[in-house]
Amino acid sequence: MKRGHIATNALMVMLGLFAVAPLLWMLSVSIMQPGEAAHFPPPLLPAKPTIANYVTLFASTDMARYFANSLLLACLATALSLTFNVMAGYAFAKLNFRGRDRIFRFLLTALVIPAQVAMIPLFLICKELGLVNSFGGVLVPSIATVFGIFLVRQYALAIPDEMLEAARIDGASEFRIFRVIVLPSLGPILVTLATFSFLGSWSDFLWPLIILNDGDKATLPVALANLSREHVQDFELMMAGSVVTLLPVLILFVALQRYYISGLLAGSVKG
Repeated sequence: MKRGHIATNALMVMLGLFAVAPLLWMLSVSIMQPGEAAHFPPPLLPAKPTIANYVTLFASTDMARYFANSLLLACLATALSLTFNVMAGYAFAKLNFRGRDRIFRFLLTALVIPAQVAMIPLFLICKELGLVNSFGGVLVPSIATVFGIFLVRQYALAIPDEMLEAARIDGASEFRIFRVIVLPSLGPILVTLATFSFLGSWSDFLWPLIILNDGDKATLPVALANLSREHVQDFELMMAGSVVTLLPVLILFVALQRYYISGLLAGSVKG
């Protein structure tokens, strides 16, 4: 048994190192001297570590502006996602209305449709609403998602109906029941949904590229793609940009990992 545990742990460590090796090499290249990563074979560690690539990245480009754009949009997308998905998920789980189950089953069919299929009609709708080349247009897909509604509904099904009925008998309004009873009960899944929403908005490339025309409003992934075309041979500068793009979401995931995993596990066994 002890040998089996040692072998399992050794295998997991090897797999973990294999998974993080590209990230560690990206960080290593980002602090190399200009042109050092172009050697063959490429070095694993910098000969003389430097932060000059990060200084050049922020001094010669509008990376700070793009970082602020992505952070603002990711925070707003997370807030919108939590507001609408949580209310819709709770309604599908605990409120009785005509056609509830039929509508929910219809929504679930949208999960098999690739998001790219809906981008053209969504763009046309945004154009009619005057949201093209605006942050509002970028946020439209984040307002409500079928996955977010499904995630919250599956978790909300575990809330006892008797507790909600007792609150109604005591005269509590539906909004007060939602605010005082439901939201505290949905804590783990709220963190999970917030993490999904933030990561999805932060790393989204295609939709901001389509909806935004003004370069000053570009998000970090779009700006990094444009930078790669202008500095195709500057591997160190590109890796510095990749680290800047990856670092916030990595910190967020590590900080919320315990709540994120517990929310997923709880949602997988409830309902």
